[in-house]
Amino acid sequence: MPEVIYTIGGAAGQGVESSGAGLAKAHVRAGYHVFAAQDYESRIRGGHNFYQLRASDEPVHAHARHHSILIALDDVSVPQHVPEMRAGGAVIYDAGRDDVDAGAIADAGARAVPAPLIEIATTVGNDKVMANTVALSIASALTNFDFDAIAQIIRENFSRKGGAAVEENLAVARAGYEWGAERVDGFSHRLPPPPAGNGAGPSMLIHGNQAVALGAIAAGCKAVSGYPMTPWSTILEELTGARDLGIVVQQTEDEIAAIAFALGASWGGVRALTGSSGGGFALMVEHLSLAGMNEVPVVIVEVQRGGPATGLATRTEQPDLHFALHAGHGEFPMIVTALKDAVDGFYRTARCFNLAEQYQCPVILLSDLFTSNSLVSVPTSALDLEAVLAEIDRGKTLTYDAIEELAEPYGRYVFSEDGISPRAVPGHPNALVHGMSDEHDEFGGITEEATNRIAMMRKRMRKLEGAHTQMEPPTVYGPAEAPVSLVGWGGTWGVLTEVVDRSEGRFNLIHYTDLQPFPAGGVEPLERANTLVAVEQNFTGQLAQHLRAQTGVEIPNRILKYDGRHMTPGWVMEQLEEIA
Repeated sequence: MPEVIYTIGGAAGQGVESSGAGLAKAHVRAGYHVFAAQDYESRIRGGHNFYQLRASDEPVHAHARHHSILIALDDVSVPQHVPEMRAGGAVIYDAGRDDVDAGAIADAGARAVPAPLIEIATTVGNDKVMANTVALSIASALTNFDFDAIAQIIRENFSRKGGAAVEENLAVARAGYEWGAERVDGFSHRLPPPPAGNGAGPSMLIHGNQAVALGAIAAGCKAVSGYPMTPWSTILEELTGARDLGIVVQQTEDEIAAIAFALGASWGGVRALTGSSGGGFALMVEHLSLAGMNEVPVVIVEVQRGGPATGLATRTEQPDLHFALHAGHGEFPMIVTALKDAVDGFYRTARCFNLAEQYQCPVILLSDLFTSNSLVSVPTSALDLEAVLAEIDRGKTLTYDAIEELAEPYGRYVFSEDGISPRAVPGHPNALVHGMSDEHDEFGGITEEATNRIAMMRKRMRKLEGAHTQMEPPTVYGPAEAPVSLVGWGGTWGVLTEVVDRSEGRFNLIHYTDLQPFPAGGVEPLERANTLVAVEQNFTGQLAQHLRAQTGVEIPNRILKYDGRHMTPGWVMEQLEEIA
């Protein structure tokens, strides 16, 4: 695949993320397919962060292990990232630095490019903070990336500061680009011409959390509550920006209050969302059970990171599957599903609201840090608002007119064949809606009577029979008769599909998204497979354990990554060779 992979390394506060995001946007505007991932420490200043941008004339859905160009803005970048250089790559750093080991760069088969980053930034732009812009422009010249695309992003990003700031940054960028263009001879990592219109019309950059927020908006969510916690926080931030759409957004004092707020909003008849990451979600589980007892629909987004406790606050893993499947005390219906990428996150979030109201129960949407903040280019047509609006289903939520037609008296928890009772909104003059945390009868009155308890438990749990029929079976990607079947879930989708594409027919992928209730058709692909290999981002192989419990199929071969860094296709291929 013709591609260029840029890595920008530096300390927090050096503009690593903003520089990378701007370069990514420029490549999308120029017509390239892009995948961008960032790695950052849980500190405001210092440490070492890096941003990787993968640009190609073909779609890309994962980051890579080896890069074409390294922009080294700190003293950690060269020793940490040079061993991962592609042969013939380039390392750009300021010529005034004396801490760069040019010999190590040469030993890695790469080309050292000591450049006058600060000199150009200060003489042309009068501010050394512009050294990043100089470095990005040099990298763009080396890879044959069009300067006009960089200029367009600079104009957009600095227009709010006035015309003088725009012209100053353009002058700095142009000087860096010209300096790089004079030294491009012999550099082999060049971008191919972009496909017309990125192959599918206008494109945009989006990450998983933005997609979840857009899915919630499209589904008609009107109440959002949460407490900031990485990496869930950007969903809260995105939806805060949508308050002009009639969405009430509440930042609460903690996660207990967040889920209580969401349950209250849903009880009042609106679609409600809350969420957190592992430790914050742990605080919600008592109220999760309250939702189960009162049959309150609510969507909870759990964006996973490395635990336990504070754990790896800015690192990615898939450690909370078992926790999500068994969260809460007592037994009650609950649906658990996992998004696989940004586009899927848009539609899956909207679907979660439908399922929550159809079955009047909590729905947990699992994501992970890597999926939540990695940017990917997608056609603007990929997010179809009209398709979501056409599928909105509020289940047995009653209108005022429907309540008028019910036989008196109205019972919120009346026994029904499918376990789902007609749901009235509190405040109607002809329908008393009564609920509490205790076991209750059909009208919401507290009772400990054994016969009622048995009937009410059976009523609630019958919902799972209907939900089971709506769960999506695993997706089988690749040749059906492949000798080896990879088994994954959630955000490993992009990496594992690329592994299959590279394998020349040796592998296929069995990928799960709906996890509880276990989907009909969930066992057949496992039984048809030749050799199974579970690939997960946790220590214990939680999906493999869940599949054994649900299907009896044992997966003895496992590739497990739990260092907080997301797996790459190349890394997975290496692990598969070891198993073979």
